[in-house]
Amino acid sequence: MLRFIVQFVVTCFGLWLASRIVSGVTFLSDGSLLAAALLLGIANAVVRPILTIVTFPLTIITFGLFLLVVNAAMIGLVASLLGGFVVNGLWAGIGAAIVTGLVSWIAGSFIGEAPRRVQID
Repeated sequence: MLRFIVQFVVTCFGLWLASRIVSGVTFLSDGSLLAAALLLGIANAVVRPILTIVTFPLTIITFGLFLLVVNAAMIGLVASLLGGFVVNGLWAGIGAAIVTGLVSWIAGSFIGEAPRRVQID
C-alpha cells in the first residue's frame, strides 16, 4: 500500500513538472492533477501492457523509441477522459511522457525495488 502511495505522489510530481516545463500540458485545478495521476496509474496498469504487446514489432524496429509514443498515448487517453487535464497534440504528450518518465526513473533510483517475498510451501 505504501508503495502505491509513493508511486502516486511521484506521478503527481511528474505530471505537475510536465505542466510547468512542456507547453501544451495544463491542469485546470489541483483536483484534476490528482485525478490524472490516479487515472494514469490505472491506464498504465491495464491498457499500456496491451498496447506494448500490440506495438512490439514497431518497438523493435525503432529500438524502443516507440514506447515514448505508447506513453504519450496513455497520457493522451487520460487527458481525453478527464476534463481538467489538457494535452495539446502528440508532441506535448511525448514531452510529458519524457518528463514523467525521467521523474519516475530518478525516484525509482532513490526508492529501489520492492522487496521480494519468499513463500515456503
